[in-house]
Amino acid sequence: MKMKSALYLSLVLVGLQVQALHIPNHSDEQEEQDTPHSPAEGGNLPHLKIVPSNADFAFRFYKQVTEEESNKNVFFSPLSLSTAFAMLSLGARAHTLSQLHKCLAFNLTELEEREIHDGFQRLLQLLNDPHREVQLSMGNALFINNELKLRQKFLEDVTTFYDSEAISSDFQNSEKAVNEINNYIKTKTHGKFVDFLQNLSPDALMILINYVYFKGYWEQPFKSFSTRDDDFFVDAKNSVKVKMMYQSKLHNIHRDEKLSCWVVEMPYKGDVAALFVLPDEGTMKQVEDALLKDTVSNWSQSLEERPIELYLPKFSISGSYDVKNLFIKMGVTDVFSNNADLSGVAEGDRLMVSKAIHKAEVDVNENGTEAAAVTMIELVRLSEVFPLPHVIKFNRPFLMLIVDKTTYSILFMGKIVNPTVKEG
Repeated sequence: MKMKSALYLSLVLVGLQVQALHIPNHSDEQEEQDTPHSPAEGGNLPHLKIVPSNADFAFRFYKQVTEEESNKNVFFSPLSLSTAFAMLSLGARAHTLSQLHKCLAFNLTELEEREIHDGFQRLLQLLNDPHREVQLSMGNALFINNELKLRQKFLEDVTTFYDSEAISSDFQNSEKAVNEINNYIKTKTHGKFVDFLQNLSPDALMILINYVYFKGYWEQPFKSFSTRDDDFFVDAKNSVKVKMMYQSKLHNIHRDEKLSCWVVEMPYKGDVAALFVLPDEGTMKQVEDALLKDTVSNWSQSLEERPIELYLPKFSISGSYDVKNLFIKMGVTDVFSNNADLSGVAEGDRLMVSKAIHKAEVDVNENGTEAAAVTMIELVRLSEVFPLPHVIKFNRPFLMLIVDKTTYSILFMGKIVNPTVKEG
């Protein structure tokens, strides 16, 4: 029994400006409905309904990861994970379905099941708008073994709500199938994933894929000639040498006195922004414990434009996560076991998911950010006022979130503990 779930992302931060980002709560929905932020958002109430749940899931997953790796770099795409497992939930039934909903933070007393999928449908439309200034794309695909007969309803739903491609493949010719899947991922992520999938389980019947690709440029790029060698303090006793970027400009910033941290927003051209959070020395855990959608929303609404001297290191980090292990700890057990009920997926075959891998990478430099994420699932038979600072220097561990302002979605998030260590 085998399931592959993997997520990869590569980032290259570039540019800067100022603009508030706001993650709405359920109470914000009417306001958003009455005052859309752009003409394209006239009908985006469906995606606004899933924003709080997606944010809750992002922070829960982050906390689960950092419980086990508190002193390591972290980076992942919560949106890719949410989308892939929401798509899989179309074929889940009974307790398997309720566990997925709970893990993904979908409360069916507040949200109807159809609204979840309507939300992702609208989210995909907004993210993939070809007229956007940033290069941003997200999509899904099913690679289906010839012998698997999908239920028509499942096929129609994944196509309608998730715009998923359905690609027939001969899994008996494993090498050919792996090459087909890897070529698809390589193309969709603009070469960020090469030879992503190593092999197929002998019992593999379907591979479910979600990919997210983002490439953007700062509103105001850093100047390469201002980048200098500097110290980054990994902890109280240890430091490493980094390439520290610098600029003195107006930025949207906020000082959270309660949590003892600085928040700096750095927008890209085209309604996407990076939010950098710099905890005071010794307060990282305090900030991490308070990572909730309300906290981030309050930070975003409290941002003020101020002149500051900003130092930010260049870095390239990656992370790899066993999603199966993390999801089991988050209460998702059935779908990975003989108790799996995925009877809505196919006719005549009992299916389960046996493995989920999530991989991510981020690169940050003076010019821009490029990011890609892939989630793969393989199904097999069941067997707030403050004194203005002169300097905000990111020379100790900090957090990073990349938020799409059109959909209020957290595309990527993570923690940079040591900018010089590539592998998380």
